[in-house]
Amino acid sequence: MASQVSGAKVKTYHGSCHCGAVRFEADIDLSQGTIRCNCSICSKARFWPAIVKPSSFRLMSGEGDLTKYQFLTKTDQHLFCKHCGVRSFGIGRSPRWGEFYAVNLTCLDDVTPEELVNAPITYLDGKNDNWETPPEEVRYL
Repeated sequence: MASQVSGAKVKTYHGSCHCGAVRFEADIDLSQGTIRCNCSICSKARFWPAIVKPSSFRLMSGEGDLTKYQFLTKTDQHLFCKHCGVRSFGIGRSPRWGEFYAVNLTCLDDVTPEELVNAPITYLDGKNDNWETPPEEVRYL
């Protein structure tokens, strides 16, 4: 399902972890961009999210199958399926986005390769806590 909102193309995507225990829906406008970050957890997990408001995310099943990992400021909730280990989404708060869900694009079951290829990417230098300037090298992200 797609809808036009002020020129935006919002689509409801369905996603899951690898084993299917965790399932969700998210209303995402991929033309508004995605992020890739070089911080320790994003780079190690190869996390590629789209940021959405909490009202645009719905956990359909698997709340009890999630385990939470937090580090440093313990602001962000890094959620993983306790069975297969896949990180389908996370929950956070930042000055840029306020309260947000970070939806892992690689866990969207009905996204097309064309949609992924055409989704703009903003690179973040989380490794150096420099959120306004992209890292000098991004080819590995």
